[in-house]
Amino acid sequence: MNAPARALTALAAVASIALVGAPAVAQPSPMPPDSSTTTTTPFTTPNTDHCPQRNSPPQAIDLSEVPAPGQTAPAALPVPARPVGGARLGECGAIAPDGAPGLPAEISATGWVLADLDSGAVIAAKDPHGRYRPASTIKVLLAILALRELDLDTTVTATADDANAEGSAVGLGKDGRYTNRQLMQGLVMASGNDAAHALAAQLGGDERTVEKMNELARSLGALDTRTATPSGLDGPGMSSSAYDLAVIFREAMRDKTFADFIHTESVPFPGFPKDPTDPEDKDHPGFTLANDNKLLYNYDGALGGKTGYTDDARQTFVGAAERNGRTLVVTLMAGDVKPIRPWEQAARLLDYGFALPASETVGTLTDSTEAQTVAPVTLAAPPSSPVGGPIAAAAPADSSPGLSRTAVAVVGSAIVGMLLVAAARLRRRR
Repeated sequence: MNAPARALTALAAVASIALVGAPAVAQPSPMPPDSSTTTTTPFTTPNTDHCPQRNSPPQAIDLSEVPAPGQTAPAALPVPARPVGGARLGECGAIAPDGAPGLPAEISATGWVLADLDSGAVIAAKDPHGRYRPASTIKVLLAILALRELDLDTTVTATADDANAEGSAVGLGKDGRYTNRQLMQGLVMASGNDAAHALAAQLGGDERTVEKMNELARSLGALDTRTATPSGLDGPGMSSSAYDLAVIFREAMRDKTFADFIHTESVPFPGFPKDPTDPEDKDHPGFTLANDNKLLYNYDGALGGKTGYTDDARQTFVGAAERNGRTLVVTLMAGDVKPIRPWEQAARLLDYGFALPASETVGTLTDSTEAQTVAPVTLAAPPSSPVGGPIAAAAPADSSPGLSRTAVAVVGSAIVGMLLVAAARLRRRR
């Protein structure tokens, strides 16, 4: 082979290697010869048609609900003879207005409710009164209680018990000084169990706070709800429902301060002093506290909400959004991060609700103050980060401006072919 032919052949080889990383035009993948090949089961929304959680949540998978020695687990809460909110809300499967479009298909939450926050009309639901564990969404109930009983400008000193609270933490430190306003921000923006402990200490301690939270739930008509801990950690008798979370959140949103807290993207948060008993410790500086609710950053008109998770509760969520003067709330219980994340599932349901006429309902949220006019929600400053419109289908992971990878692969393959033909002609000439 002469020098020009060798050069062309080498150039073709280099071009081929360079194109290895580019995807070729899609071809059917041959099935492996092994007949034992398995495939992933397609996603399906959990079936609740037969009311498996009518009386109590699913069986716990850990020891979090085992009663302390000498104590017994409380009996399940009684089920009302008539479904709270209307007859249709006594159904356990998917519930939508007659003649309404099909519900979104990518919802893994076992129970959920979509409702109008102002009127209280329930737009659609699935197993709305099924009993599930609320996880940290129950912090909304604690927030209502704290806002009613505590002075937000009072400064408290965190204890070691506050700082060492089990589970998620905002970052309190022993001897750190915090206002109740900052503790509330840590509670609802970062789901801090340490903040929940510090607030509960001022409300009479964990046990008394739990009693007050349950009394408050009953007064709101949230009859599926019994909390076992102020923070939402699982414990004996823990129970709530997607319907109750919507009722509780609606009550919380009457308070402008709560509405401002969940709508805040970030705030400065104080640090705490070094531990005098540890010679190697140093003062811990303040930091920026960010809201952990992704719906706030990514959904047009989002007002905020509350996330939750424990091993037994799985993914829980409550959030709200406003468009064209209409405000909707969505609650999710016993969900998964598949096929899409909880906040994205909430977005799908919110889109569904906003697309329906306001007259479409399947029930109502109970209201302990039926005679009162719903207080308008005054929002904090709009989010500074850009937000888009309704959640759309995600773009392919390899999409980019200019030529697509497939186009590059096709053009590159043509170049390689031309080089190989040229090399072959030179060999024939020789």
